[in-house]
Amino acid sequence: MAAMAAGYFLLPLHFLGPSRPVLSWTVFGCALALIAILLVRQIRDVLVDLPGTRPGLVIPVLMCLAVLVFAAGYVSLARHPGEFTGLETRVDALYFTVVTLATIGFGDITPQGQTARLVTLLQVLYSFVFLTAAATALSRRVHRQLGQHLGRDVRNGPAGRDKS
Repeated sequence: MAAMAAGYFLLPLHFLGPSRPVLSWTVFGCALALIAILLVRQIRDVLVDLPGTRPGLVIPVLMCLAVLVFAAGYVSLARHPGEFTGLETRVDALYFTVVTLATIGFGDITPQGQTARLVTLLQVLYSFVFLTAAATALSRRVHRQLGQHLGRDVRNGPAGRDKS
């Protein structure tokens, strides 16, 4: 996760934005599509209880990556005049992404342009569909495993001995 955060702050995002709209939208769309595909595969693996999977490691990484992709998109979009008010830095973009994800909306950074509003709406829908489904699947997996673990402990006693 630290490497992803470092990448977000170090990637040369100046190549994206209003000067290269086709490249920018292609990279943004492909990144989100790839993350969505990988999340859906993880959700499927959890639902069918596929052995050998590690959704507890993969799902949080993919969720953080989605947040960083949206933040990078906002950084690039903010370079276009009139799209955002208050979004000046990568920290601002990350902050706005998390505040939007949490549905808090303080109002200090606001999407003004139609494209910024469209991307913000896309983030809300993407989060609602993919991130919520992934978090729910992961939560169910953890709950199921915890229940199985506690069930074994109850049957075997605190020191792993059979109570009978």
